[in-house]
Amino acid sequence: MDFLTALDIGSSALSAERANLNIISMNLANAKTTRTAEGGAYKRRSIVLSTTDVDAPFAKAMQDHMSRELKGVRVLGIARDAGRMKQVFEPGHPDANQEGYVTYPDINVVEEMTNMLTSTRSYEASVASISSVKGMWNKALEIGR
Repeated sequence: MDFLTALDIGSSALSAERANLNIISMNLANAKTTRTAEGGAYKRRSIVLSTTDVDAPFAKAMQDHMSRELKGVRVLGIARDAGRMKQVFEPGHPDANQEGYVTYPDINVVEEMTNMLTSTRSYEASVASISSVKGMWNKALEIGR
């Protein structure tokens, strides 16, 4: 593995975690949203990740059987939770149904904050990885002088 491949893997992780943090922030901001443009209460969102190649097609063709295939990460899309709603009895609420119940998204704020901390730590680990690669690159340049 060379320095550029390590940087590609680290940057793909940074991009994925940034997208994950954005989705978590949206979930937290809309935890009490009862009305959306699509109609109905906000639906919790989550990110769908997949592996992606980091090697160029030529580099991949030149790998021998002893070389292992390296992968990065990419965002495939955003999924909406279909069934996670809760009914709260609030007869005076403008979005209450005939029985007086309001439909809220079933977003657990503690769970979302835990997901945010996990994603933040993953982001920080990727930054540390990229910083280490940069340091090794600089040391290799110094040796070459």
